[in-house]
Amino acid sequence: MNKAELALRVAEKLGIAKKNAEDFVALFEDIVTQALVGGEEVTIAGFGTFSSKVRSARMGVNPQKPTEKMQIPAVLVPKFKAGKALKDALKKKV
Repeated sequence: MNKAELALRVAEKLGIAKKNAEDFVALFEDIVTQALVGGEEVTIAGFGTFSSKVRSARMGVNPQKPTEKMQIPAVLVPKFKAGKALKDALKKKV
C-alpha cells in the first residue's frame, strides 16, 4: 500500500472526500517527522512508537575504490517499535 492508497482507504472508512484524506495523511506524516527531528517520541497506543536515534560515526569502505577507507558521519535515523495490539494482530495471521 502506498500513500495514495492509504488516503483512499481513510476516505472510504471515514466517508470524507479523498482530498481531505490526502491532507490528513500528509499532515500526520509532517507532524511525526517534525516530532522526530525535534527528538520527541510519537506513541500510538496499541500500534507502536516512532522515535529517532543517532547512528554513530564509523569507518567504511568506498564502494568505488574498495581499498580506500572513508569516514561515515553520524546521522539521525528513524526507529519504529510495534505495539502489543499490532504484534498480536499479526500473530493471528500465521
